[in-house]
Amino acid sequence: MRLSRYFLPVLKETPAEAQIASHRLMLRAGMIKQASAGIYSWLPLGFRVLKNIERIVHEEQQAAGHIPMLMPTLQPADLWKESGRYDAYGPEMLRIRDRQDRDMLYGPTNEEMITDIFRSHVSSYRDLPLTLYHVQWKFRDEMRPRFGVMRGREFYMKDGYNFDVDRDAALHAYNRHMVSYLKTYERMGLQAIPMRADSGPIGGDDTHEFLVLADTGESEVFYDAAITELKFGDRVVDYDDVDACRAIVDEWTAPYARTDETHDAAKFDAVPEDRRRTSRGIEVGQIFYFGTKYSDAMGATVTNKDGEVVPVHMGSHGIGVSRLVGAIIEASHDDNGIIWPEGVTPFHCGIVNLRQGDTDCDAACALIEGSLIAKGLDPLYDDRDERAGAKFATMDLIGLPWRITVGPRGLKNGLVELTSRRTGESEEMTVEAAIDRVGQIYPRG
Repeated sequence: MRLSRYFLPVLKETPAEAQIASHRLMLRAGMIKQASAGIYSWLPLGFRVLKNIERIVHEEQQAAGHIPMLMPTLQPADLWKESGRYDAYGPEMLRIRDRQDRDMLYGPTNEEMITDIFRSHVSSYRDLPLTLYHVQWKFRDEMRPRFGVMRGREFYMKDGYNFDVDRDAALHAYNRHMVSYLKTYERMGLQAIPMRADSGPIGGDDTHEFLVLADTGESEVFYDAAITELKFGDRVVDYDDVDACRAIVDEWTAPYARTDETHDAAKFDAVPEDRRRTSRGIEVGQIFYFGTKYSDAMGATVTNKDGEVVPVHMGSHGIGVSRLVGAIIEASHDDNGIIWPEGVTPFHCGIVNLRQGDTDCDAACALIEGSLIAKGLDPLYDDRDERAGAKFATMDLIGLPWRITVGPRGLKNGLVELTSRRTGESEEMTVEAAIDRVGQIYPRG
């Protein structure tokens, strides 16, 4: 992609309504535009990041054996009346009446709908375990939407639902989801800490939230600093291995880590004083086990191996895909703009031509662009007729992790400059060496 042909409406001034870094930078970098309170259009740059995050979510969910599908955004109210949640959910639910005078709602979550799908098609334990998930736009009518995509009314979310024959099998599904989430967030360059949390309107006794530490987080959190030293790394997981999954969960849940809603001062005081931490956290996901809450209410049963008809045990598991865009920026930015982790960056590398129209510079930039594309990468080439300072400012603002700068002075010696956005360090090298270096950073393309 060449910047002269791209739609990137960057702003020089910070909009007055932007109170936190992610909202400010997403508006300034031309990633989003507000349509109404808490509802945003995702412009090309923001949409690319959103889809990169979604891709990672899909890859890790399917690696764990979970099956993708898609449910509608509008749901019949009858299903929610059947579960007992239609009146209990509260004013955050947008209720609608269609032209046939039927009660509908814009779904904030999908427990009822997925339970109806399950009970219509599954009746034997032989079809279990089963986990279905989708990534879909949802709506919760926040009283005071704020902080951009961090607390909007319309949001993009992965929500998955497991169905198991008994509690033990369902708790393995819970552990499997926690492991897959740890891998997912780490691939995005985030440290998301699983913390014992409150279940809220979803229900159930077993639940963990995943929180990214940030000063702008809405939740107060208490944790043992030892948990911040844990890394998933490149370990290989067998998701069918009950003991292996439980061991990973035990590793991440042994250190104290709780939100303010479930904080236990006595247990926290038992943590060595030098490791006790309090902070703010941004919730980016949550997993629940809620047993037979919905299957009892809605008649979702299977015949077990003893011939008994039993309600299935269920859980639900969500990742805030659109919220993650804001959370990543909150965790990774500086005064000049965003700093994208390599896993989610909208473009793998920026190419800056310091003298557009110069034959040698133009040729070198075209060579770099074509070579990176041939490696399966997606560069953004700033071919505009602009000052060097303006080009650098744009690249810093939009936060591409690597930049190759091409100028006539360096090319006289056969050199270009490769710069890391995160460290600010630059290194002169040949065109071929710069292409190879970027290719090595992104081996998967």
